[in-house]
Amino acid sequence: MTLPSGLSSLSGADPLVALRAYRALAPWSLRDLASLTGALLQASNIVPVNAAARALPGERTIRFYVARGLVSPPEGRGTAATYGYRHLLQVLVIKLRQMEGATLDSLSKELGELAGDMMERRVASALGPALPMPERVLAGPGKHEPRGRVGRAMQSALPVPGQPPRPTTCRRVPCGPGVELLLDERHPALQVPGAEAALARDIARLLDQAGSGPAPTP
Repeated sequence: MTLPSGLSSLSGADPLVALRAYRALAPWSLRDLASLTGALLQASNIVPVNAAARALPGERTIRFYVARGLVSPPEGRGTAATYGYRHLLQVLVIKLRQMEGATLDSLSKELGELAGDMMERRVASALGPALPMPERVLAGPGKHEPRGRVGRAMQSALPVPGQPPRPTTCRRVPCGPGVELLLDERHPALQVPGAEAALARDIARLLDQAGSGPAPTP
């Protein structure tokens, strides 16, 4: 059976669901936050309006954003500092707006007036269907091995080379007549309230679209 376009990546169905799945992986170290935001921006395939906006946010860049008041201060200090889901949204929206041509001076006022839910929806809309689910980012090649909670999530979600897969408990999500989705209960998407209903609606819509397409040529 060949899945219709879109079903091979559930993140393509609803970017907001995919974005919220990262909330379960917080908090992050500065190093992991920089790596994660860079991976998400690269996956978006957005073409910036100027060359300066192409630079991915590194650790020094995020520290600069904090010093400018564009990003909230982290929890803790020094090497013990941690960053949460809101920090991820703040860094992403800064870079996405820079790609659209905004300056840091204009963003200072704009971010101060942007509520958390509005920021989340703006980021999800800008990243679009290309936004990957967390396990795709964790499994992809990176510049360093994630540490802390991100590292533990990777160890939990990914198979260990040379060892048989560990038994898991799956949750059954009805998506329509004769269609069910089985998801590992540890899947980050299931940590988001309302995720099951959103996934079921999106899959049902994709199946309807596939069924209403032109009949295959004999």
